[in-house]
Amino acid sequence: MTGRGESFPILRVEMWHGVLVAGFGAVLVPMGVVEPMSLLLGGLFMGLNFLLLGVGIRRVLAPFAGKGRVRSGVFLLLLKLVLFLALLGFFFFRFPLDALSFALGVSCLLAALVIQGLGERRAAAEVGD
Repeated sequence: MTGRGESFPILRVEMWHGVLVAGFGAVLVPMGVVEPMSLLLGGLFMGLNFLLLGVGIRRVLAPFAGKGRVRSGVFLLLLKLVLFLALLGFFFFRFPLDALSFALGVSCLLAALVIQGLGERRAAAEVGD
């Protein structure tokens, strides 16, 4: 694929992620099951992390791999991971977040990945028929 077409699966996962977070928020917040700010922050945290991971692999790791400098690219991605974990720790110790609501927002990305993967598998099966 070309450079632009490769980003579409990431954007579709992000779209599904946003739909799931909004859907859970619309259903569970009025029932008082989840805390809305924690759900939103969990969704934003994981969505941004996934987006930066996709960009990082495409723009950082791939050029380094082509030049035989994979260690530098991996180091930069590990640095991103450490910074995100530090940010996560900051959020939990600085602000009163509901851990279950935050975890639901984070977990919506996993469900979005499964939905996207099943959609691609179904499309591939239709093309193969």
